[in-house]
Amino acid sequence: MNILTKILHHKQLEIKHAKKQRTVRELQNSPYFNRAGNSMKNSIQNGSGIIAEIKRKSPSKGIIHENVNIEAIAKGYTQAGASAISVLTDTEFFGGQNDFLTTARQAVSTPLLRKEFIIDEYQVVEAKAIGADAILLIAAALEPSLLMALAQLAQSIGLEVLMEVHNKAELDSHLNPYLDMVGVNNRNLKTFEVNVETSIDLVNEIPNDFVKISESGISNPLTVQQLQKVGFQGFLIGEQFMKQSNPPEACNRFIQQIQAKTSCTH
Repeated sequence: MNILTKILHHKQLEIKHAKKQRTVRELQNSPYFNRAGNSMKNSIQNGSGIIAEIKRKSPSKGIIHENVNIEAIAKGYTQAGASAISVLTDTEFFGGQNDFLTTARQAVSTPLLRKEFIIDEYQVVEAKAIGADAILLIAAALEPSLLMALAQLAQSIGLEVLMEVHNKAELDSHLNPYLDMVGVNNRNLKTFEVNVETSIDLVNEIPNDFVKISESGISNPLTVQQLQKVGFQGFLIGEQFMKQSNPPEACNRFIQQIQAKTSCTH
């Protein structure tokens, strides 16, 4: 059983449990449910393009950053100039929790992406209720019809949608009009190998109606420049910042290096 299959199997049990804890009606009564979202798409197009991630651990690397101060990191990422913040809410495999996202929401107005394995409408409503501005939908985890239905629901309640693909087949089968952003994950979810060429090979296959995002394995500002040149606007970076003792400082340095390199080339 590959890791994605394992995660999705566990997620079904989690959702069953969550539905008993809080009904959809209760989620809709959350103070965040009716708040107007902050557009992640616009923030990426008009800012640094960096989506800085809050991630405690991963199945491939184990613990990345033990004691995470969510509020300090969210504020620090914002001050560093991140266009958006990705918050992992999966507990079992990534050490996250829903409270992490709500804590970040209370701390900053920067657009927040709920990074989660979303397979059920309940999780979309839950994302809005805990303060997210956007959700991730993973093509490898969803049938095309379900992904489209979840995206449509998300947009109807004021969430933006980032669809993640790993190859051309997923892109061709899952592309639909209810997406705002399309991300190419450079990490193969079955083997966990990372190759930035994956993004470069796919960039021209993604219609220009969508904001194009490259995810995973970006550790060098020069890579961001290379990806910008071919047409990417957003760059999701997690481990590179979180493995440092001070993630916001690492994010700040990274963004300043990109800006310095960009001004040198103009």
